[in-house]
This record gives sequence, C-alpha cells and structure tokens, in this order.
Amino acid sequence: MTSSQKKRALRIDLLLASVMVIGGLAISGLSLTRLAFDPAQQMAQATPPLQSTPGAESKPSAPKEPVTTGTRPAEVKPEPARPDAEAQKSGATPVLPQAPAEKTAPPIK
Repeated sequence: MTSSQKKRALRIDLLLASVMVIGGLAISGLSLTRLAFDPAQQMAQATPPLQSTPGAESKPSAPKEPVTTGTRPAEVKPEPARPDAEAQKSGATPVLPQAPAEKTAPPIK
C-alpha cells in the first residue's frame, strides 16, 4: 500500500467516524428536546394518595397482639426421634430411618 492510498483510507475512516459521532449527537439532541418540551407527556405518580377507608373510625386499626409467656405449650409433649429399646419392644417405630454407619480411618499418629 502506497502512502497516498494510506492517506485516502485514513481520510475515509475519519470521515465515517465523524459522521457517526455527529449522527449520534443529533439523535440524542432530538430525543432530549422532545422529552423537555413535549406538553402531552405526563409524569405518573408512584402511589395514590392516602385515603381513609369508609367506616374506619368504628373498626380497630390493628389486631391485638397475642399474649405469649415464652413457655412451651403443655398439651404437646416432645417425643424422641428414636424410641428407647423398651418402647421398640412394645411396638413403637422410629420416626427417622436408621443412620448409615460412618466410614472411619485409622487414627493419625
């Protein structure tokens, strides 16, 4: 490629780049002016204004909080996951399946 061909290619590339930059600026300028001066465009309100519910004066505003003592209910007694040997002999079945045997390695010296 000769130096005149390089200069010509550089001019074409610079001309194309400048045309694209000018086109982008023109489009963004037109968009901004349309947004700024369009009278038909309205802003949407995120939430409607607060209004009272009809009959709200006679209704309680919130339910009363339940009174808790922090103790466990006495009606439901806890049961073990695996009953002891005597209970199993009498017919009680374990809630959880038998755990698999663990693989153990020899102790580290």
